[in-house]
Amino acid sequence: MYRTVTCGALREADAGQPATLAGWVHSRRDHGSLIFLDIRDRYGITQVVIDVAKQPEAHALAAQVRGEYVVQVQGVVVQRAPEAVNPELPTGTIELHAQALTILNAARTPPLYIAKEGNEDEALRLKYRYLDLRRERMQRNLILRHQVVKFIRDYLDQEGFIEVETPILFKSTPEGARDYLVPSRVHPGMFYALPQSPQQLKQLLMVAGMDRYFQIARCFRDEDLRADRQPEFTQLDMELSFVEQEDVLQLIERLFTALVQAVAPHKQVVTPFPRLTYAQALRDYGSDKPDLRYDLTLVDLSDLLAETEFQVFRGAIAYGGQVKALRVPGCGGYSRKQLDELVELAKAGGAKGLAWAAMPDAPDAAIRSSFSKFLREDELQAILSRTQAQAGDLLLVVADTATMVAAVLDKLRREFAQRLNLADPNVVQFAWITDFPLLEWNPDERRWDAVHHPFTAPHDDDLPKLKDAPAAVRAKAYDLVMNGYEAGGGSIRIHRREVQQQLFDLLGIAPDHAQEQFGHMLEAFEYGAPPHGGVAFGIDRIVMILADESSIREVMAFPKTQQAADLMTGAPSPVEERQLRELFLSLRTRPS
Repeated sequence: MYRTVTCGALREADAGQPATLAGWVHSRRDHGSLIFLDIRDRYGITQVVIDVAKQPEAHALAAQVRGEYVVQVQGVVVQRAPEAVNPELPTGTIELHAQALTILNAARTPPLYIAKEGNEDEALRLKYRYLDLRRERMQRNLILRHQVVKFIRDYLDQEGFIEVETPILFKSTPEGARDYLVPSRVHPGMFYALPQSPQQLKQLLMVAGMDRYFQIARCFRDEDLRADRQPEFTQLDMELSFVEQEDVLQLIERLFTALVQAVAPHKQVVTPFPRLTYAQALRDYGSDKPDLRYDLTLVDLSDLLAETEFQVFRGAIAYGGQVKALRVPGCGGYSRKQLDELVELAKAGGAKGLAWAAMPDAPDAAIRSSFSKFLREDELQAILSRTQAQAGDLLLVVADTATMVAAVLDKLRREFAQRLNLADPNVVQFAWITDFPLLEWNPDERRWDAVHHPFTAPHDDDLPKLKDAPAAVRAKAYDLVMNGYEAGGGSIRIHRREVQQQLFDLLGIAPDHAQEQFGHMLEAFEYGAPPHGGVAFGIDRIVMILADESSIREVMAFPKTQQAADLMTGAPSPVEERQLRELFLSLRTRPS
């Protein structure tokens, strides 16, 4: 056997016993007659001692090894002297006195440090991902990911769900992002699409009577990337029959509360999960995914300033916009340079500018402000009263369209949460966002688009508004927010053909096009589709938050860059002309 025990298993109780280890050389220390090797595997590190007087051959071989060599060591477990105990290691009370050493494989000097975190460029880490994954942090993240997925599977099994795999080769349908297309050799000129989600398939499973389905599903979207997006990702996909919204929300709340307690017991889960409507979230936080671990709510000043002489405020309100403020405690002492930096931050977010007022600490000192001289005293006092400004506070005010005001103040809110360490990393704050609008107007295409997807059911009370007031129709949709990130979301689905056809008509999907794209769904609804609803969550994003990472690339084994490239293998890459001919494809131009 290559090993009888792993490198993280030996303890004082094993003293005097023989053991064989196999792993990588984590570090080597040559003290002349004694050579110390730290041997590492996924389970831990064990110190090995090689004495030239007792094992000259092993000592000579140990003098040749370097970091990341793969070795096998046979020896006897010895308890360390009290002064030699390493409290940083679980194996720190013992060491293995080597009797034989075998080099299983030599290693070149790695291009990045394995034993400790370096400051390497991420491109280097991705190019040598198999080395990066040897690091303790990366292995811990992948183990956490495994634990999350295993817990979900076990929990949902106990709740009566069955896991069903759905096809990777599917039909191209409009889902909101570009599809990855796969040409068919058997059907020339035809294409499969990689699924953006199993949305239609899981609804068809409800029609099939499966009742409670889930899947750890791979999904693909050809879209612009950022820190929490990848072209391929993993989601927990779920669908349930004979449920209303409340049934889904309560099940998910139980699942995620238990999940965090099981895999990250050092973190506190706030229960019950707060619930905000979409309108409330935008009103109070400027975002439909607010981080509720801290306050910093937005304050609407529009009604106070509709008649002000200050044209910046009055003009924004007159054209249908808003004036809103963010009160930041304890930052009234900001210098003019710091305030100018905040103005530039707001402009970078799209605002025309940023008004500010710094409250003095001393009661008799004057307020420093970029706008107070343009307001009447009663207007200024009304603002201070509405925002509940205190000594030492900083007020930040944005006047613009409602969309721009929300985006800029949300950006500033998150910025100050980071600066002031307002978000406790050991708190997991979930929140439900409900009552999204069903539709949004697309000015470029001059038509209505589905906010989520075209299978989302409208609120029963709003069904009469579909024809004459579509903008006022609320969806039976819900998003789960986790520490300021969208963890996932879902909806109660349309299950009657006539309602689905009505929505297709409103979205401008002609009957023949609807039949071509979704005919299988429409026909299935005619064979007795039960009321059903579901939800999907980003596994990568959830693990990222639980691991205290800032990018999902840190919790994925082999991610792509932000340009959707695999630096390790060189994908995407050209293919041979023969392969193109087999698929009846030709390239207009070849990239250089």
